[in-house]
Amino acid sequence: MSSARTLNDIFFGASDRFQQRPAALRYKHAGEWISIAHADFHERVHAASAGLLDLGVVPGDRVALLSENRPEWAMTDFACLAARCTDVPVYPTLPAKQIEYILRDSGAVAICLSTGVQLEKVREIRAHLPALKHIITFDRELEGPDLISFGALLDRGRKATARWPRWREDALQATPDDLATIIYTSGTTGDPKGVMLTHGNITSNVVASIPALTVTDSDECLSLLPLSHIFERMAGHYLMFEAGVVINYAESIDAVAGNLMEVRPTVCCAVPRLYEKIHARALEAASSGPAIRKKIFFWARRVGDQWADRALAKKSIPFDLAFARWIADRLVFSKIRARVGGRLRFFVSGGAPLSPEIAKFFYSAGVVILEGYGLTETSPVIAVNTLEQFKIGTVGRPIPGVEVKIADDGEILTRGPHVMRGYYNKPEATREAIDPEGWLHTGDIGILDVEGFLKITDRKKDLIVTAGGKKVAPQPIEGLLKLNKFMSNAVVLGDRRKFPIALLVPNLERLEQWAKTEGLRWTTREELVRLPQIRELLEAEAKHTLRDLAQYEMPKRFLILPRDFSIDSGELTPKLSVKRKVVEQNYADQIEAVYAEAEVHNPHGGQASEA
Repeated sequence: MSSARTLNDIFFGASDRFQQRPAALRYKHAGEWISIAHADFHERVHAASAGLLDLGVVPGDRVALLSENRPEWAMTDFACLAARCTDVPVYPTLPAKQIEYILRDSGAVAICLSTGVQLEKVREIRAHLPALKHIITFDRELEGPDLISFGALLDRGRKATARWPRWREDALQATPDDLATIIYTSGTTGDPKGVMLTHGNITSNVVASIPALTVTDSDECLSLLPLSHIFERMAGHYLMFEAGVVINYAESIDAVAGNLMEVRPTVCCAVPRLYEKIHARALEAASSGPAIRKKIFFWARRVGDQWADRALAKKSIPFDLAFARWIADRLVFSKIRARVGGRLRFFVSGGAPLSPEIAKFFYSAGVVILEGYGLTETSPVIAVNTLEQFKIGTVGRPIPGVEVKIADDGEILTRGPHVMRGYYNKPEATREAIDPEGWLHTGDIGILDVEGFLKITDRKKDLIVTAGGKKVAPQPIEGLLKLNKFMSNAVVLGDRRKFPIALLVPNLERLEQWAKTEGLRWTTREELVRLPQIRELLEAEAKHTLRDLAQYEMPKRFLILPRDFSIDSGELTPKLSVKRKVVEQNYADQIEAVYAEAEVHNPHGGQASEA
């Protein structure tokens, strides 16, 4: 097991062990995959770190990272850690207003960004960010008197390295208690909270997860989840680097299918949405082809289910079933493995619950998905299935060093070196999350079975986690909608779904007035809200009201209700708070119809999918 105690130990240790290796990272440029050797990567991190120090960035300063996955992201991250400053990753999909809050709250003195799109967002808000002194751009073509290109930063650092002759020694003076990063995550109400993770938090998670996931320097991975997400950052970045795994950066989410075929990874971290898409494509290919192909596919799936049930229960496989599964593998399952490159040892799934049906389908096809569980606040892994200890429908056993217990109300509590220092600038929120005994309250409900596997059964919080792993806080969105003159009430739903939707209760009196001026005809309010002109109006109003939301937060469909929620219907508490689950139950058929309609119009996700 690794002896690393800090992320700088990981960087320098891996750089030493693998300095002769021809590829630490790969990225695609102009149609070609380009490798960056470990020695070259180390040199650029050294130059970038010295460049930051030469700009006046000092240990403890915050440096923001606003970029898609690319080598410069990884270099800048390690450069910040070596300079002993704290980096603040920002999702590149966020709108300017949310970026402004994060930069202002963190007090970032510099920001490293990728493209012209991101630059425009920062220029829009820069006047409101007095602490921000430097803008460093990754794309070479971005120019301006207020900008520093990443290449110029490296050149500056190379000229300045003599000023810091003990750069490595100073970097290795970092302690496990030093703050490594602040990751902003949506809360259930109000503004995002900055999760403070130390070197020790994340490093302990890396060290405990490597033996659980059994990755080595003979593996290759495809990095497709955002590095601004702690799951990809810990598992797809630090852990892979520590183990000597070659990291290949996907060009984009849309290019993942092709990149899987090109890179042919042996391991890959992803969210359930990817597996759902692969499964859906397989179903569509079978259903849209000749009748015989469809018949063979569904026969193979039945055989695979029978085989998986016995294999997972560690029962002997009868000869006739083994032979049928061999045939099914030749005709169907081998093609599914080929779609993910043909070399995959396993996927790791996190960020959202994985359907047991999807997991078993892939298992029967010879593609193992190791589902895990964790939070940004826990660096992130709490528990994960392994190749040796594997149970579909659970998130595995807690990893070494991590304590888990179930509270009296069923909430999952966890304690250990993985638990965050707290929320930045929010001591009260920190006290609410971590009790005096050091137990973090996860907000999830679950059970530990007799074999010690953790199973998530419900969510205590109202926080929505989409099938793509994005967290959406519904209350602020609902609050914005209720400010609109045409809206009386709203409920945002979408937990474990591909995207959120909003149930809208119109201000019926105002709506009737508008309808009259437009010359519309109706008899009942039910008829009124079904009119296409009304639906178009309310959807346009809602989208305009929510225009500053991130793409993944924006409801993709709207269900217009003819009446408000009430205490009598059970939808409101005596304090007039909406009971989200009751509303979801009362409108279950209509909600399913909305998602079904979206699937018909958008079977592959597209604009209706948050992924």
